Amino acid sequence: MSLEPPADGAQWLASANFDDRGEAEVDILLLHYTGMEDEEAALAWLRDARSKVSCHYFVRADGRIVKMVGEEHRAWHAGKAAWAGNTDINARSIGIEIANWGHAAQEAGFALPPFGEAQLAALTRLCRDILTRHAIPPRRVLAHSDVAPGRKRDPGELFPWARLAAAGIGHHVEPAPLDLAGERLVERMEGPAVARLQALLALYGYGIAVTGAYDAATATVVAAFQRHFRPERVDGIADPSTRDTLQRLLAALP
Repeated sequence: MSLEPPADGAQWLASANFDDRGEAEVDILLLHYTGMEDEEAALAWLRDARSKVSCHYFVRADGRIVKMVGEEHRAWHAGKAAWAGNTDINARSIGIEIANWGHAAQEAGFALPPFGEAQLAALTRLCRDILTRHAIPPRRVLAHSDVAPGRKRDPGELFPWARLAAAGIGHHVEPAPLDLAGERLVERMEGPAVARLQALLALYGYGIAVTGAYDAATATVVAAFQRHFRPERVDGIADPSTRDTLQRLLAALP
């Protein structure tokens, strides 16, 4: 991997954690938050061979971009994950870590931290640049929580997916209005309505079995969907707004 300064002006801070992509084509752009309060500690961890984690790019809070693994290589950022039947997400994705404390801040007793203006502007430029080099469909610009819903919540419900979509990055529809009075699908329910929900989530790309039983795994996937596409309320309950938003997304696909 060359350590010459990247043409896009990013800083090189190479990570030891990468390998060969093999024959996989890059068709996923995967966004993360670091989940750490200390930005420098997060950078150090992503470079440390002992961590066995890395990313291609790191976006600092002030908007400066760090390049850690060349796009031609397989960075280790997704972990155990799946999307649309693919399970080696690292081999077919470019991973961006965004410096943000995330849900760990809530667990420490603080509010969920927002993403800053300079950081989002830089991230938007970076994503658009990546999309000029790789044939990544809008529906495959994803959250870490989309591909690993049982393990991850990043980049979280405060991440402005609509803003990125307005800049031509990702797939987005206006969420259906929140409706808490209509029929809701919840854990321990069974039947055709649950099976249809699971089938539509799987059709969009989520790793979910169509069993007709609303189990804990289904609630986890629904929460991941809400976190990305209907973040006003993230509770794992398939209310009318959640189901309508999912149908709108599928209807908006080419």
